[in-house]
Amino acid sequence: MPSRPASVRSSASDPVTGARDPRLRKANAAPVRPQGDYVLYWMTAFRRLSWNFALDHAAARARELGKPLVVFEPLRAAYPWASDRLHSFVLDGMAEHAKRLARTEALYYPYVEPDPGAGSGLLETLALGACLVVADDSPAFFYPHMLASAAAGSPVAVEAVDGNGLLPLAATPDVYPTAYAFRRVLQRLLPEHLGRLPSARPLAALPPGLAELPEAILRRWPPAGREVLAGEPEALAALPIDHSVPAVAATPGGEAAAGRALARFLAERLPRYGEGRGDAADDVTSGLSPYLHFGHVSPHQVFAALADAEGWMPERLGGERRGAKAGFWGMSAAAESFLDELVTWRELGFHTAAKLPGYDRYESLPEWARKTLDKHRRDPRPEVYTAAQFEAAETQDELWNAAQRQLVVEGRIHNYLRMLWGKKVLHWSRSPEEALATLVELNNRYALDGRDPNSYSGIFWCFGRYDHPWAPERPIFGSVRYMSSESARRKMDVEPYIARYGPGGQLRLL
Repeated sequence: MPSRPASVRSSASDPVTGARDPRLRKANAAPVRPQGDYVLYWMTAFRRLSWNFALDHAAARARELGKPLVVFEPLRAAYPWASDRLHSFVLDGMAEHAKRLARTEALYYPYVEPDPGAGSGLLETLALGACLVVADDSPAFFYPHMLASAAAGSPVAVEAVDGNGLLPLAATPDVYPTAYAFRRVLQRLLPEHLGRLPSARPLAALPPGLAELPEAILRRWPPAGREVLAGEPEALAALPIDHSVPAVAATPGGEAAAGRALARFLAERLPRYGEGRGDAADDVTSGLSPYLHFGHVSPHQVFAALADAEGWMPERLGGERRGAKAGFWGMSAAAESFLDELVTWRELGFHTAAKLPGYDRYESLPEWARKTLDKHRRDPRPEVYTAAQFEAAETQDELWNAAQRQLVVEGRIHNYLRMLWGKKVLHWSRSPEEALATLVELNNRYALDGRDPNSYSGIFWCFGRYDHPWAPERPIFGSVRYMSSESARRKMDVEPYIARYGPGGQLRLL
C-alpha cells in the first residue's frame, strides 16, 4: 500500500473570517472562480452531515459567494479490500444522506462506481462548473494521494479541511515515540482548541439550491439508484468487489446507527468501562470505532456527548499536564479512561500517519524493535502457520482461533484479545515481516475499522511501536513485549468468549 510522503501541514487563513485556521490548507494554487455555478463539497473521509468541519467550511463558502452547495459523495470500486462488508457500511450512510439532503437546499450527488475506473474524470468535470472544491483532509490509506492528484488536476481552488480529531494535525510537526510523549503535548495544546466545535446544523440558511447537475454529467456518470443505496443483494452482486466478505447485519452504517451506538455506550457501558474494557466476557467497549473510521460520527460529537453526560465544564480541566492518563479532564475515572483511547491513542495514530514516512511499512518501526526482531529472526518457532491457516482460524490455540472467528464474522475483535491476536501471529510466522503482512491483510479485509490509522497503531504496537524494550529477552520477540494465551487466561475468564466464538459456538465462519 502506498504511504503518504512526509510533509509539514501548514494552516491557511479562513477566506470567510480572515482568521488563521489550523484545520484548513490550500491543496493547490488554482484560484477561486466566483462566477462558477456552485460550491462543491467532495465528501470522502468525513461522511456525515453534522459535526463536520469540512461541511461547515463548504457551507460557509456557499453563503459567502451566494452560490448553491453540491455535496458529492463517491464510492470507488477498486479501493483496496473493497467488499460487500465495507461497501454496505458506507452505502447505509449514503442512503441516509440522500433522504436528509432532499429536505435541504444542498444538492446531493451520490456516485457508486459500477466498474473500476468508471468514475475517472468525474471530479475534474464537476470542478469545471464549480467556484471551488472543498475536500476532506485525511492522512492515511489512499486519501492523501487521491487528494493530491485531484488537486493537481483541478481548474479551481481545492481547500482541504482537517476534521480528524480534537487536536488539528497542523498543531505540531512532530512524530511521537510513545503515547506518554504525545499525551504531554496534547494536554498542553488541546485546551486552546476545545472551544471550537463543528456545527450540529451546518446546512442552515444556505443559498437557493441547484435543481440538478448538467445532463451530460448525469448521463455519463449516473447517480446511484435506490437499489444500490439500499445495498440490495442483487445490486451489490453486480459490483466488482469482494463478495466473499458479507456485510455485518448487526452493525449497520450511517449517522443514525452511530448515534444509537453512542447513546447505548453512555447509558449502559460507560460506568464499567474503566475496569471492564479488558474483560472479554463483559463487552463494555463503545462500539464506535467503525463509525469513527468511516466518518459517520465525529470525535467532537462523541466528546460533547460524553461531557454532557458527565456534566463537565472546561474549567474542570486539570492543572497538572504532565502526561498522566488520569486527572487531566476532570471527569470520572471511566470517562477519563475512555478519553485516553478516543483522544490520546486514536489521535496519536493520525499524527503518526500524517508525519511518519511509510507509517504502514515494517521499516518505520523504532530502530530498537527492528534490531531485536532481526537478532531473533532465525529462532525456532513453536508452530508456523500459513496465511490461509490463520485466516481459517486453524491454529492449535483455541483462544486465538476464537478471536479470529470474531473478526471474520463480526468485523471486530475484543480490545484486549486484539493485542494477543497480533502478538501470536508474530510468534507463529517465519519472519516479523511476514507476520506484519498477515496481520494487515486479515485486519484490513475483515475489520470494519481496518485501514484506519488507529488500526495500524494497534498492529504496529505488537512489533514495538509506541512501546519500550522489555526484559528478559525472549526467543522470537527479543525485547519486544511478549503476550501469551496463558497470561490472558490468568487475567480474565476467557471461557465464555471461547464458548461463543469457538467452533461449537453461535457463530459460523464464512
